Amino acid sequence: MESKFSSYPEYVRPKLDLLRNLILETAKEDSKITEIEETLKWGEPSYLVKKGSTIRIDWKTKTPNQYAIYFKCTSKLVLTFKELYGETFRYENNRAILFDMNDEIPVNELKTCIKLALNYHHLKHLPRLGE
Repeated sequence: MESKFSSYPEYVRPKLDLLRNLILETAKEDSKITEIEETLKWGEPSYLVKKGSTIRIDWKTKTPNQYAIYFKCTSKLVLTFKELYGETFRYENNRAILFDMNDEIPVNELKTCIKLALNYHHLKHLPRLGE
């Protein structure tokens, strides 16, 4: 994983480190989560927990001023985030929350989104995923 993060341009690393730290911190704060796996899926840093939906983060050369946190596109996650937070975030269809390099990250709102993804299979039957 270290080599993946070091492969990003220097100006991108702190942004992805922030997302990574928010994911790990949110998992640690949740008593239902006992273990989180950090791996690469599709060449992107990915985070998996039992009963959760995979979260990925990445930056792409074709959009050098933007980075993203990705969620499973067939889930209700991004649709729920749109309902909960509207224009607080910028979205890519039903698969990602996008950030520009100079964006201020709404940390509390993003941590709620992360928590919903990490607990998705416990919550997917609930309206607005229980939020």
